Amino acid sequence: MFTIKSWAENERPREKLMNNGRTSMSDTELLAILIGSGVKGVSAVELSRQILADSNHDLFTLSKRSIQYFKKFKGIGDAKAITIYAALELGRRRSSVVKKAINQVRSSQESYSRFYPSFADLEHEEFYSMYLNRANEIISIEQISKGGRSGTVADGKVIFEKALELKATGLIIAHNHPSGQLRPSQADVNLTNSLVKFGRMIDLQILDHLIISDDNYFSFADEGIL
Repeated sequence: MFTIKSWAENERPREKLMNNGRTSMSDTELLAILIGSGVKGVSAVELSRQILADSNHDLFTLSKRSIQYFKKFKGIGDAKAITIYAALELGRRRSSVVKKAINQVRSSQESYSRFYPSFADLEHEEFYSMYLNRANEIISIEQISKGGRSGTVADGKVIFEKALELKATGLIIAHNHPSGQLRPSQADVNLTNSLVKFGRMIDLQILDHLIISDDNYFSFADEGIL
């Protein structure tokens, strides 16, 4: 077994991190620390190279991988797969904690910042609603529905029932497009128009509808089509 302790001192990722800091580390070396040890003929660093190469050295792609995916590599069992998966999940949660500092929403960018952690790395569609008070402060962010890769059904009754329960005066809705295509479909437009129309009837304003991908978003309000 090839353990980190058996490597030359200047090649040990742990020592390199301790002595030179995080910025000195490659993605391969950081992953090797999580893996800890390799198997006969394959070091932890080589295992890391294989895993990263299989995701085209793209950390966004890697972050979407499952525990079962990591276990397909020789030398990665339950414990190591779970360790890698947990580290990636902590990275996602850090984004969520940072964004929680923003409690008042004043722009589509701030809305996106609050919604994004809920949608990060999903390969299926989900629909959320952000409920606001008169000062545009966030009361709650609620999941409305969960679907497949090509769509999800958002029930207006669920959206507005929750708004009345929370005594919200406005709301922002959002769903993701796993494909990365941000332009709204006709179904997206029709749903938005329907929700806006009903919201006006009960004096509850739909402030925006965001379509979210892994690295960008589309805002109905910004585009003037709300």
